[in-house]
Amino acid sequence: MRAIVDCNSFYCSCERLFRPGLDKRPVVVLSNNDGCIISRTDEAKQLGIVMGDPYFKAKELIERHQVATFSSNYNLYGDLSWRVMECMRSMLPPECVEVYSVDEAFLDLNHLPADKVYDFCVAIKNRIEQWTGIRVSIGAAPTKVLSKVANRLSKKNKVATGGILLLDSDEKINTALQQTPVGDIWGIGRRYAEKLISLQIHTAFDLRKQTTEWARQLLGGVTGVRLLHELQGMPCIGMMEELVTKKMIATTRMFGSDVTDITAIREAVATYTSRAAEKLRRQKGAANCISVFLVPKSPPATGRFRHGPAIGSYIQLSMATDATNELIKPAIQLVNQLFEEGLIYKKAGVLLSGIVPRDSVQGSLFDTPHPKTTQLMKMIDNVNFAMRDDLLKFAASGTNRNWKMRQELRSPRYTTRWEELFLIR
Repeated sequence: MRAIVDCNSFYCSCERLFRPGLDKRPVVVLSNNDGCIISRTDEAKQLGIVMGDPYFKAKELIERHQVATFSSNYNLYGDLSWRVMECMRSMLPPECVEVYSVDEAFLDLNHLPADKVYDFCVAIKNRIEQWTGIRVSIGAAPTKVLSKVANRLSKKNKVATGGILLLDSDEKINTALQQTPVGDIWGIGRRYAEKLISLQIHTAFDLRKQTTEWARQLLGGVTGVRLLHELQGMPCIGMMEELVTKKMIATTRMFGSDVTDITAIREAVATYTSRAAEKLRRQKGAANCISVFLVPKSPPATGRFRHGPAIGSYIQLSMATDATNELIKPAIQLVNQLFEEGLIYKKAGVLLSGIVPRDSVQGSLFDTPHPKTTQLMKMIDNVNFAMRDDLLKFAASGTNRNWKMRQELRSPRYTTRWEELFLIR
């Protein structure tokens, strides 16, 4: 059996943890620069607040119902996420816990007898909630895709399920799949959902009845076949393996204020490159190509490097790398090419592509990976993870950072800053 543990409205739960008065009150958390709603409690959902809506659009509704509103506090969320994952690792071998996202983890429960799986899920849920205060929902089933189906239904019907749903028979699996729209299946994007609906496949149960050959032709080849087999109860996606391998890693941000200075843009792009490189190293990959784009408030006079509303270009690297310093250099070169004097910029982004496994990168006569670089990157990642806020960074990222995103409604970083510790009187 495989299970997935998912924190309920995770960002909002982190905010409630240190403010018990918010327990029954609607809460929302905003995205970078307080732009959009990215987390909401059940109470906020019942008010009609829509996930992804711009803050200004929902502001009147939020103020009318006195919804508690917070800017994203990534230091707090990251630390509490680590604590939740450590609770799971305290009950399972490390190789049986796969951290899937900041608020989700897959568990391999194949070593447990079938009649012990539900009791174990109850035990792990109780430990997480008792040790961290973060409420979770758990779905368990024979495969990863089915466990995601189970988890969705466990969250949707918290009272009936108690936050835990186990799909351990064909009857339970079929019932769950009949209640799952095809667009809510893990691995099915919007376009494929529209395609499947046009083929009269409306639920996961409808999809499960299709043949392997049908999936190979109409559901994306090998990936579609694996998804179909997972829905049919045949495990095809192992631990530490995603349904779809990431081909690109992007880091983009709106600036906290309008930017006209190339130095500020260089610092921002260097910082975004550092963050993208950190993500790249986390998945043990190396990138062959780096792209940079800038978004001006109004179109430039020239048409060079245009990609929709953005100005962008890329550099093909001579050798795939995951080293921050080796990625910052071409990123800054691209900024120098793209920047136009007199424009006001509101956003920038970095995209790493052509990703290959780090272990398969081969050097050439003139380019060879240096072992000390790998050690340096590992040390920087470890220190920054422990201390947060990019304690160690490259000089290109600067120190002024007037371009940093707005966080006007951010709560204190209770668990990672001495000066912001929660005080009890």
